[in-house]
Amino acid sequence: MSPDKNKDEILLHVDNVSVSFGAVNALIDISLEIRKHEILAIIGPNGAGKTTLLNLINGVYHPSKGTITFKGETRRQMRPHHSAVQGIARTFQNVALFKGMSTLDNLMTGRNLKMKSNLFAQALYWGPAQREEIEHRKAVEKIINFLEIESIRKTIVGRLPFGMQKRVELGRALAAEPEILLLDEPMAGMNLEEKEDMCRFVLDVFEELGTTIVLIEHDMSVVMDISDRVIVLEYGRKISEGTPEMIRNDQKVIDAYLGVSH
Repeated sequence: MSPDKNKDEILLHVDNVSVSFGAVNALIDISLEIRKHEILAIIGPNGAGKTTLLNLINGVYHPSKGTITFKGETRRQMRPHHSAVQGIARTFQNVALFKGMSTLDNLMTGRNLKMKSNLFAQALYWGPAQREEIEHRKAVEKIINFLEIESIRKTIVGRLPFGMQKRVELGRALAAEPEILLLDEPMAGMNLEEKEDMCRFVLDVFEELGTTIVLIEHDMSVVMDISDRVIVLEYGRKISEGTPEMIRNDQKVIDAYLGVSH
């Protein structure tokens, strides 16, 4: 965490949003703000609606009611690629990489939305298309250095350990140069050393790149250590919001998620 004078600037506002799948209410009257240059954690029991909320923010799902406003523009029927173009990138609970491609090539796919040359020019690999690809490769090489994955840049991703695949997925999201980065359980399935590395990289992304981060994570020590604010969901409703210290001492949260104290 670090102090920032832009912290009060609201990038994205979710206003009284509900999401339903048939008779199932996945989210009910959720309102929240994502502020510029903060780490916002979303916690709650399994099935509380955390991933549904991320899917809503990046356009996979659309609200049954309510509105989402991003940088002053109210979004209606936003699609994931439109969301990505506007500056929202994400990672997933289960690694979603091209397992038969190298680390470098996976990261290059994160630059697709930045490419302006048409497919014909790219196929010829001549003139502006060639210069453009060189620039994109330079950007990707910076991410490779940033995430300390130089040794696996040409390795086929499917052969990498799970923790390293998670790091590559983070790199692909960063290749899109997002303003808001959505991380869905980035440390799930990792051993202690891998968790420490990922935690360090998340903080580096926040502090050095100035990226706003929205994080779903079950490891409460990580949430309490790195978050500026925490939102708690239970059965699709927001039951609490505040600083990590406030959440730690909120009896509703203790009862619902952190465990009843004895």
